[in-house]
Amino acid sequence: MSVRIHLPSGLVTFMFTDIEGSTRLAQMLGSGYRPVLSEHRRLLRSTLAASDGTELFTEGDSFFIAFADAAAALDACLTAQRALASHEWPTPEAAPRVRMGLHTGHAEPLAGEYASAEVHRAARIAAAAHGGQVLCSGATARHAAPLPPGASLLDLGLHRLRGFDDRERLFQLVAPGLERQFPRPRTADAVPHNLPTQVTSFVGRKVERAELDRLVNEHRLVTVVGAGGAGKTRLAVEVAGADVETYPDGIWFVDIAAVTDPGLVAFAIAAVLGLRPEPGRPMAETLVEYAASRRMLILLDTCDAQPAACAEVIARLLTGGSGVRVLATSRESLGLPGEVVWRIPPLSVDPGPNGGPSDAIALLLDRTVAARGGRRSSPAEAADLERVVARLDGLPLAIELAAARLRVLSASQLAGRLDDVLGALDAGRDEPEQPAPSTPRWIANQHDTVDLAAAALGVAPVAAARAAQRSATQRHVTMQATVTWSYRTLGPRAARLLRWLAVFSSPVDLATVEWLLDDDPLDPLSVLADKSMIQVEPNISGSTYRMLDPIRAYAARRLVDAGEEQSARDRHVAWSLHALERAYLGPDDRPVTLSLYPLDPLADEMRAALRWTATGGSARQGLQLASGLDQWWRERGLAREGRLWLFRLYGRIAETGERIPEAELAAAYHMHSLHAGADGEFAEELRFSQRAESAARQAGDAGLQARVLAGRAAPLIDMGQLAEAERVCREVIAWAHQNDVSGDALFAVYSLAELLWRRCALDEAAELLGAARPVEAARPVERARRSVDMLLGMVALSRGDLVAAHDHLVVALRSRMAHGFHGRACDTINAIAVRCAWGGDPVTAARLFGAAQATRSAMRSTAGMFGPYWLEEQAGLRGVLGDAAFDAAYAEGAELTLEEAAAVALAVDHPDLAAGSIRFSGVEPPAQRSRSGRESIHAESPREILDHYEHPGS
Repeated sequence: MSVRIHLPSGLVTFMFTDIEGSTRLAQMLGSGYRPVLSEHRRLLRSTLAASDGTELFTEGDSFFIAFADAAAALDACLTAQRALASHEWPTPEAAPRVRMGLHTGHAEPLAGEYASAEVHRAARIAAAAHGGQVLCSGATARHAAPLPPGASLLDLGLHRLRGFDDRERLFQLVAPGLERQFPRPRTADAVPHNLPTQVTSFVGRKVERAELDRLVNEHRLVTVVGAGGAGKTRLAVEVAGADVETYPDGIWFVDIAAVTDPGLVAFAIAAVLGLRPEPGRPMAETLVEYAASRRMLILLDTCDAQPAACAEVIARLLTGGSGVRVLATSRESLGLPGEVVWRIPPLSVDPGPNGGPSDAIALLLDRTVAARGGRRSSPAEAADLERVVARLDGLPLAIELAAARLRVLSASQLAGRLDDVLGALDAGRDEPEQPAPSTPRWIANQHDTVDLAAAALGVAPVAAARAAQRSATQRHVTMQATVTWSYRTLGPRAARLLRWLAVFSSPVDLATVEWLLDDDPLDPLSVLADKSMIQVEPNISGSTYRMLDPIRAYAARRLVDAGEEQSARDRHVAWSLHALERAYLGPDDRPVTLSLYPLDPLADEMRAALRWTATGGSARQGLQLASGLDQWWRERGLAREGRLWLFRLYGRIAETGERIPEAELAAAYHMHSLHAGADGEFAEELRFSQRAESAARQAGDAGLQARVLAGRAAPLIDMGQLAEAERVCREVIAWAHQNDVSGDALFAVYSLAELLWRRCALDEAAELLGAARPVEAARPVERARRSVDMLLGMVALSRGDLVAAHDHLVVALRSRMAHGFHGRACDTINAIAVRCAWGGDPVTAARLFGAAQATRSAMRSTAGMFGPYWLEEQAGLRGVLGDAAFDAAYAEGAELTLEEAAAVALAVDHPDLAAGSIRFSGVEPPAQRSRSGRESIHAESPREILDHYEHPGS
């Protein structure tokens, strides 16, 4: 007891002190603890002797002192802490770390003691402090003027003290010679968590939130894994924030990105929990002991910054007690037993429920409103915004950066710039645009965490800790910084694979990766998958591997920087040519009936390969690629795109002077002519047809010459020179027969049959087509189109023979749909519509006409020679149904997909062949009235038709 016997009354400042970790210190020092404790008491009492403090009692390592003046109390604390810090203790570990707490309130002494709640409040404040720290209440801060020279009070905010219902504002004494960085005060907050407060709204991810919440409730360790910028942290915080009431001992957020050394991970977690290092004891043991009896959720963010150290600490926490759960975010899994690895998907780009916007669009719209000062996007921008989110693969960070670009760009301008994803998103953001206006509380705690851990280990000064935090924060300022964060952790083989995979535009399988590297890629591929640099998509035939577009753009830049672009892209072109070749061959390497469906998934790769051949590679290989897609361009309504690629390749040839064989030029010009005709550019069609003929003659290849000459009729027909076109067809057919290349003149046979149909020479057309059937059946690249059956069906329609028309057209439509010839399928659906019109089903006819026209319009392709005929038949049908009924049925058909329209057409009942039925329609069609006197052709049976294709020589 102090010699001072007078106890202050009225406004009294109470001070409590004790040694933090005194039990541990006593165990460590043994018999050496008593001298340390005594010296600690001596220093405090000598300080108090010079102040106005009255010592009420001393118990163990604790002091309870009363002051009549708050300023004197703060001055005494400052002097005492400086004396303790400057004293020479037996060893640095033996230095006692004393915590002090002050509170000022009205109190009256009674019988040498105080019976007041203010005393208990002061005790709780002291209990909230850490060793070396001085905390005081708001009341003490108000009455403590003047402060000691150089001293100030740091506002730590409102805190709930144990046993008190209200919240107390706490201040920390800051002065030279005093430690400044401490964990958060040890208080009993009503909502025990330190989750970061978000300044923007959380958009979408309803399904993901529910799924992740379920996993966290069912498993003790869940790791949210995904690429940088995928929204892992934001989703994890959102899920954790909804579960605060579930964990009575709190939810604690720790950002490992701020940790500069593996040994500091346990310190970072402990500091957030309010724990300080205990002398002579590993921090991990202190952490495990504290958590063992508590029910809490620890959210470890960015574990990939220190994966091994995080895994070790998490393992010890989980085995040390059953009440602790860990929700981690990382770009790679931790590899711990019992770990549930949940890969965060990109934001959905599919329409939401009831036709609402997708999650990706909703996020872009929300952030665009902020970027544009509260102005919403106009409905006219909807299509371009859809293009933006699709191009960004639903990556949240990329979408946020895109919204920022919409401050200065329209949606269409931004969509047009996304071929250079990084350039468009990162423009003007190489450095943060402006510093944050203030440091959030949780960030400040992370600063304290690193500083405390560094002081404990002696490895990282304060400046380095600040730099680490800035680096961790800025890794999401640009897409390039985000991906670099992961790229720098890759080994040489994985980094090279990432760079080389950038040449692919779509998912690839394992065999493709092996082709690319000419090496076993399993090890580096696994590394990239584990680090979320690629997305693994399992399916029945085997996993495929996909790279998000922003990551691909980054990898492509690295590919150029490494000087590997030429080799990697040439290798990709070689793979593309090989893939095209395989599409034309069967398992036995023999040609098979051409189907265009295998070419559909190759389209993006072919475009990427063509882009390289037109800018930095071989134009000759580019022509080979374009040739492999010859029919695909036109059947997908992409004839114009095919022409543009050819023009670019011609320019590349002129630029490099690359030698192209005449035969290959002739094939390219011929293909160009067909594209131009399909695109309605008839003058260009004729010009390239003439170029093809000239090059073919110089090549000296009879088959090639026949194929090119067979195409000469098409531009003549398109320009209305029908007689000249017929003469050319007959000459080509005769010339091909003389040179034993009749099969190569098949296109001339089709053109001549169309011309004969047009001028009502139906018998000659039927005879010509009958002779062409085995030739067509013998040619794999042409037989799937079933042009013979289509034209025989048209001849039968002109004769009014619905049975023959039905048989031929159904065979043609089935084959065309089965093999992906969509443009030609539209012609066949139109023909079946005519068959329905003359078979007594005008409504179905109108629906089919509407469906075929809708598909044609979507493909932006012309109707060809039969266009006028379809219009004529539709006009007659309108007269039968009336305008309203025709338009309703036509509009209903326009809503059908091509597949649905084909199903409707193939479901049309076969004409009645029962006894007494009339084979021909009861009404003579307009075409038949102009072609009277002709006899009907005989329809071959389905078995006879199939025989021609199964046995081409029969």
